[in-house]
Amino acid sequence: MAGLLTIENVSIRYGKVEAVHRVSVAVDAGKIVTVIGPNGAGKTTLLSAAMGLLPFEGSIAFDGASLAKASIEDRVANGLCLVPERRELFAEMTVADNIELGAFCRYRRRDPSIRASRDDVYNLFPRLADRRAQLAGTLSGGERQMLALGRALMSKPRLLMLDEPSLGLAPIIVREIFHIITSLKATGVSILLVEQNARAALQVADTGYVLETGEVVLSGPSEDLIHNPRVAQSYLGQTA
Repeated sequence: MAGLLTIENVSIRYGKVEAVHRVSVAVDAGKIVTVIGPNGAGKTTLLSAAMGLLPFEGSIAFDGASLAKASIEDRVANGLCLVPERRELFAEMTVADNIELGAFCRYRRRDPSIRASRDDVYNLFPRLADRRAQLAGTLSGGERQMLALGRALMSKPRLLMLDEPSLGLAPIIVREIFHIITSLKATGVSILLVEQNARAALQVADTGYVLETGEVVLSGPSEDLIHNPRVAQSYLGQTA
């Protein structure tokens, strides 16, 4: 299996409970790949392992290099970034300060392009520019998701892993967030998208995987999955 991120035969346990069983997923450069499935299927667990937050059996590689011994900081520095389901913002800090923290690794390298990245983030999210002096904890749900995305983009990722970016958001905001995700692909950022909103995810993704009870039960081009009777009935609210 080749790709920017390759997850091969990965199993993950919580004590004696196996949450993910021999899962393989590949994300090619410049592509959007989605993993859909019900609550408890192992989607978030898979992202956590890829980011170095959970131990795993099997193989996970980024740009051809094994991540088995890579620290979280090394993964971020190499271009792998996770936007978690809970966003994990610093509520008592301003929008601007949260944005700056996303470039922490780049500040340590004295990267001269940080200012340009900051400008790009504020151009992509004008609402954040308007609220840069506002505390992150006072933002709306949609604005918090934008801030989480903007902070992640400050690390200059090559692969952005998004865990349930539409969770808890109004439909009009969900459409805006997915439009932004599509626009990120145009900038060259690859995306691994975990979502319960199967319809929205499959509409923006190139490839999809269906994860159920810790195993991949279906995979293929998103267009094929949208028209798959099992997916339509279980995840899109359509009859077969």
